[in-house]
Amino acid sequence: MADEAGGAARAPMVWALAVRSTESGPPYAEVIVEVGPRLHGDLLSDLVDSGFTIAAGEPPDTTGVVETSGSRLARLVLVGGRQVWEPASPVEASEGWLAAAEGRGGVIVIVVPPGTWPPGLMELEPQARIDVFTRSLELARAAGRVFHGMTAVETGSADPEYGPGEY
Repeated sequence: MADEAGGAARAPMVWALAVRSTESGPPYAEVIVEVGPRLHGDLLSDLVDSGFTIAAGEPPDTTGVVETSGSRLARLVLVGGRQVWEPASPVEASEGWLAAAEGRGGVIVIVVPPGTWPPGLMELEPQARIDVFTRSLELARAAGRVFHGMTAVETGSADPEYGPGEY
């Protein structure tokens, strides 16, 4: 499990937040997650047990929960609360992302296979970064290697005394 001691060192995790506009209705808040190869199978198992599917069409409703603490993503809770996946470093959510999550009453979680984030992505200009990652994501989706699902969203304490996920 990702929150065990040394989990981040054994299996790097990348977390990104996005807001996706729609032609009708409020925008969607998205969490995009990539874990390293050592824990990818464990995460996929937790996803399937929580109702996630291969990304095709609309994301299904799941039993997963995205928890926030103040303006930070705290954790992804799966399998009825028995499996917790947490970022190793703070992931700040924009006001727009928080509003989209609240407006929809949930978050779309997208899990991509190891290697989807191309090397050097963060050094690119913002639009180039989006274009390169979008191409990589679409290749992984076309190969049937991306999972997605709609989760609930729960807000925890914004008290700075508490770390991510401490309520």
